Parts: sequence; C-alpha cells; structure tokens
Amino acid sequence: MTPLQELHVILDHLREHARFQRELGVTHLWNKSSALPPSPTLDTIRHELGDCQRCALGKTRHHLVFGEGNPSATLMFVGEAPGRDEDLQGRPFVGRAGELLTKIISAIGLHREDVYIANILKCRPPDNRDPRPEEVAVCCPFLLKQIEAINPRLIVALGKFAAHTLLHTNQKISQLRGRFYVYGDAMLMPTYHPASLLRNPGFKKAVWDDMKMVRDEYKKVTRSLRRS
Repeated sequence: MTPLQELHVILDHLREHARFQRELGVTHLWNKSSALPPSPTLDTIRHELGDCQRCALGKTRHHLVFGEGNPSATLMFVGEAPGRDEDLQGRPFVGRAGELLTKIISAIGLHREDVYIANILKCRPPDNRDPRPEEVAVCCPFLLKQIEAINPRLIVALGKFAAHTLLHTNQKISQLRGRFYVYGDAMLMPTYHPASLLRNPGFKKAVWDDMKMVRDEYKKVTRSLRRS
C-alpha cells in the first residue's frame, strides 16, 4: 500500500468514526472539564507549515504557495500544484492557467477575492512533473486543514490529481466531471484543470457546463445562508 493509500484509509476511518459518534448524539469527545481544542485557522496552519521541508520539494522550490482568497469563502477551488509563475511569486494560479481561472470565476459572477484558491501540493514539482504519492501524503493534510478552516459549501476540484485525491478515486476526470459529489458538509464538482483548456480548447464547453452548475448551486447556497 502506498503512503497516499494509507492516508486515505486513515481519513476514511476517522470520518466513519465521527459519523458514528454523531449518530449516537455525541457532540464532542472530551469531558466537560476539558476545553475544546480550537478550530484551525489559516494563520495557524500556515505557521505550522513554516519553512516546510517535509518532502524533497522543499529543497527545490523558490516559494511555498499556501493559498489565497476569502478565508470564509463559500466556494473553494483546489488545483494540483504550483507551476513556474506560482513558484516565483508565491501565489496560486497566477500564470496563463491562472489568468484563465480568473476569467472562469468572473464568468460565474464572482471575483478571485470572493473565493479561496489552493493546491494539493504547496511546492512546485521540478519541471511541473506529476505529484508523487509521498509528496501528496505529507502535503494533503494541510489542505484538509485549510478546507476545515474555511468550511466552504462548494469545492471545485481542478484536474485529475485534485479530484483523485479528494474523492479517493482513480476514475478519469472525463467520467467524474459533470456532477456534484458529497464531500463532508460541502458539494464537490470535479472539472478539467485550466491548463488542460490551454492545451485542449475543446474542453472549454465541458468546463463551462460544470461551472454553470456551480454558479447555480452557489446562488442556492448563498440564498439559504442569508435566510438562516
């Protein structure tokens, strides 16, 4: 079993245990005299990361790319890993693919400042190679903490690595896209990575169809939140 598979098994067990406890009416696992642990914040997660050297990518990066956007975002985008421009600037999605993502966000009536953007990996793999299982295994827990801190109601997984990691599947992105999946308290939409659109413009219609679903669900969610 690879480190990534082991991580997924552990996370599945934790989620199942938490679900079982909720069904029993247990609201927390500490006695009344114990203080509840504080929920993670983006600042505490970034502090915990520090000058991360947990995998070999720490030696080759220019900047760690943590993520950026609204810390209370209803909608979160998760990509694969920083590219060259992101590595140099320390910001996610600022290259050509980032410009396209910004246009996509604008097309559904939002701004980058309205959403939160992060990646599975915080450091650029050399030559933009695919993330390795051991890199995902040590970096993904920090992304999961970011998701917990932000508590988005909608997540868009950009590309196969984001979709595979978050959904624990190896299905092709072409088979996964086009529908929502339950992800904790959120709904998750897999779609093609913006970089794929630059290489394959024919994917643009599929992404627009996905994003129209995200736009419509976003409107429903925000209306519901305003009423509550």
